[in-house]
Formats: sequence, C-alpha cells, structure tokens
Amino acid sequence: MRSVRMRILMTLLVLAVVGAGGWQLLPSQENKNKTITVGTTDAVTALDPAGAYDVGSWALFSSVFQTLLTFEPGGVQPVPDAAQSCGFKGSGLKTYRCTLRSGITFPSGRVMTAQDVKYSFDRVKKINSDVGPASLFSTLASVTADDAKTVTFHLSSPDATFPFKVATGAGSIVDKDKYPARALRTGTAVDGTGPYTLTSYTKDKQADLAPNKRYKGYLSRTGRPIALRYYADSAKLDSAWKAKQVDVATRTLSPDVLSGLNPSDPDNRVNESDSSETRNLYLNTRAGSPLHDVRVRRAMAWLVNREQLAATVYQGTVEPLYSLIPTGITGHTTSFFDDYPTQNVKKARELLTQAGVTLPVRFTFGYGIGRGAGKEEAAALKRQLEAGGLFKVDVKGYEWTDFQKRWAAGKMDAWAVGWVADYPDADTFGSPLVGTGSTMATGYSNKDVDRLIRDSQQYPDRTRAANDFRNIQADVATDVPLIPLWQRKEYVVSTEDVGGGQYLDDGTGVFRLWRLDWI
Repeated sequence: MRSVRMRILMTLLVLAVVGAGGWQLLPSQENKNKTITVGTTDAVTALDPAGAYDVGSWALFSSVFQTLLTFEPGGVQPVPDAAQSCGFKGSGLKTYRCTLRSGITFPSGRVMTAQDVKYSFDRVKKINSDVGPASLFSTLASVTADDAKTVTFHLSSPDATFPFKVATGAGSIVDKDKYPARALRTGTAVDGTGPYTLTSYTKDKQADLAPNKRYKGYLSRTGRPIALRYYADSAKLDSAWKAKQVDVATRTLSPDVLSGLNPSDPDNRVNESDSSETRNLYLNTRAGSPLHDVRVRRAMAWLVNREQLAATVYQGTVEPLYSLIPTGITGHTTSFFDDYPTQNVKKARELLTQAGVTLPVRFTFGYGIGRGAGKEEAAALKRQLEAGGLFKVDVKGYEWTDFQKRWAAGKMDAWAVGWVADYPDADTFGSPLVGTGSTMATGYSNKDVDRLIRDSQQYPDRTRAANDFRNIQADVATDVPLIPLWQRKEYVVSTEDVGGGQYLDDGTGVFRLWRLDWI
C-alpha cells in the first residue's frame, strides 16, 4: 500500500499568470461551499478498513475515519489525532498505551471509547482478509481497554515502528455497534469520525464527501466538499482532465500527459515531488511454480532492463530502481545493480542450464487493468524476458480486486504491483514485501530475513537499523522473490483556481483532501 520514510522534497511549479486584479488570497464567498472534484485511477477495494490494503481505499479512509495518530505534512514522526497522547511504557518497546481525546462522537452520536479502539484492531486480526492489512500487526499480541479512555497494545516482540502502523489506514477506528466482529461490513455506509462524512458512494464511479461538523482531532478545520471520481484507466482520467470535468487529477495520469506538461500554461498548477512509491515484479517461489528454482529467478533478473522501461514506457516520469528500499530512505542500497548490473542473456542462459529446465521456461504474468501504464509495461517486460528464447511469457490483465485475490491465492507465476509506503520508515518495505507470510504472497520465506526484520524494529533511533536493511536487501537480491523496477515521481495537477495540491500526497501515507481549497 499500499511512500526513515524520507521527508519528501517538494518542487512546486506554479503555472499561473496573475491577471490585472491579482489572485484572491482567500476563497470568495461564492466558492466557500463549492465542491472540488478530484479524479483518480486508484480503485477502492472495500469501505471496511479490515478488508483493504491498497492506496485507493486508504486514501478514502484518511478522510472518513480517524486513527489514534496521524502524520503532519512532510512529517516523519506520528502526532496525536483521535488520541490525546500515546507512548511506550517501560524500556522494552513491547507495551504501547494511548489516551483518547475527549468528546469524539460517531455519526450515531455515541462517544468513542477505548472499547471501540480495541474492537477495531481485534477485528482486523480476526477477519484476516486475504486483501486486508492484518499482516501489518504481526507484532501485536493483544489489546486491552483499561478504562473508557485508555487503550494498551501488548506486543509480542519489541517494535519501535508500531506507532507508525497505528497511524495507517489499518488503524482506522470504527463504531463497534455498526461493524461485525468477524466479518466485513457490506453495503455503502461508513461510520467513522474523520474530517469528512461519506454522503454517497458508487463503486468504481464516485464518492461524495461533506465536511464532518462533529470532527475533533489533529486538524484545526475540515476542508471543502469533495467529489472523488474514479476512472477505469489513465486514458479516461486524461479525457476528464482535458474536458475540465475534474478540478484536480492525481494518481495516475498517463506518461504521455505527464511528460507533456507545459510550464507556461496559465490555466494549470502542477505539483511534482519526489516519491518513495516503488514498483516490483513479484515472483511465485512456491513448489510447483515454474519460478520455484532460484536460478530461474536469477536468470530473469539478468534480463530486466529498467532504464529502457523508464525511458520508453514511462517517458522519464519514473526512475530505475535497483533494490527493495527506494532512494532517499535510510538503508537504501543498489543490491540488484551490484548482482545483475546489465542485461545479459548469456548469464541468464547459463543459470537456466544449471537448473536443468526445459527452454523456453513458460510462466504467467499478471497486471492490474487500468493501473497507469501497466499494460504497456507488461508488454515491454515480456519482450525483455523472452530475449534469446529463454522464457515464454503469457501476459494477462485483471480487474483490480480480482488481481489482488489472484496474487494472494498464488494463481499467477509473476505479477507487477506498485507499492505506496504505509508510513515514513524503511520497515514498510520489509515484512509486508519479503517477510514470511508477506502481503505480496510470493511464498518466499527466509529465516535470516525474518530475523533481520525483527532486529531492525528494536531501534527507536531508526538510523541504527540501516545495517539490518542493507543485509535484507543483499539477501533479497540473492533469493530474488521480487525484481525491483522503478521509483515514481508524484504528480498532482489542478486548475489555476485550486490550491493545496502540494499537500495532497506528500509521501507520509495520508491523502489530505482537506488541504485543497479554492483560491
């Protein structure tokens, strides 16, 4: 989710010409309650926090639910939201306690209590949805509601990153009277306490948000009414943007559009920022998979040409990535460049000969339909991997929710997926991606990697975990449960009369719709 996470370097290109009357510094009375329409290709898997672990769902959760903690724009440490205060107790990093803010009420009018918090975390683990976020709470042993306002989390091992996880969409607090304890809630109703209320929802089409007048939390004010519009692919989002059907377009315009943005256009604002979003090719390592033998996976690593992907398919809007952890984050290395520096058919053939497999090695490759340039990327990777007649790749695209379920069930041999970091720490690239029982469900399990992940979590000073992360990346390059592809730049475009786009998605895992405003 799906960007220390680095403090994002914001490059704001204000593409506007000031008219004779100049810009209004405050929104006019006419625009005060006018809805801002935001377009995206990110899909929502579920409205229930226990059933979704993807960027589209969590972007919505940021608005309609509260978490105990949240992140300030560009922040690297969580701050209280639904909580008044939180902190570890003792020196062992195994007991974490929060005191709730007073007076937070659900739509029913009932006051939030520690029982609601306990209930919310417990049900995520009990339901354990195949596309849900339960894996984030692997170190959470139990939760107790000590009194009406105090909740304590008991961890199975020291975990300095636990506060980060509490601040994610996985930590969304639901009304215990409205959500089943052991099953996902169905329908389109949402009962949260976030800065917005969901007034209407049509799956894959739209979500309408109204400022929540009951909200009490970190924010000093809620934002303008928002209409989220979901598009099946980048081409449809491009068309909506050009037709002025949306005021803001984000995640994800096509590379053609992004590479052609004109700094002299007075009608648009473009916010471009570095990002820690990555994309990897995940490989099914299970027995019975044609990619089970590590030598076959290493052969694939020798054939992938990231520079070509970045330059042609993505037209320079992404950067080639050579490791599990992206550039700019503590512990980043270039482990795949060190082990597989250039495309080399000869070395790939030698490995396949050692493995004794029949050539070409045939395998299936899946991608999510409408997810940026996924189709074009898959075609380019197919050409690269079939070089020299070593592999035969059967490529197929799937609807997003179906795609998630297929990789979770091990029904594909390889699949390409983007990963938006859950929180600003390198840990988010560890257990969810390469730990035993990972979210990416590759079947990969390495006791040394699991130990290094646990070891890295024991340091409150996160820079001290850098060596563990370097070792994890070396092991991943050797075992190849995934092949890193690229690291994205983040773009948000808006009409000239909408401001705040630079805060919308700043790499802290929070989607700040409330920062959008009329100018």
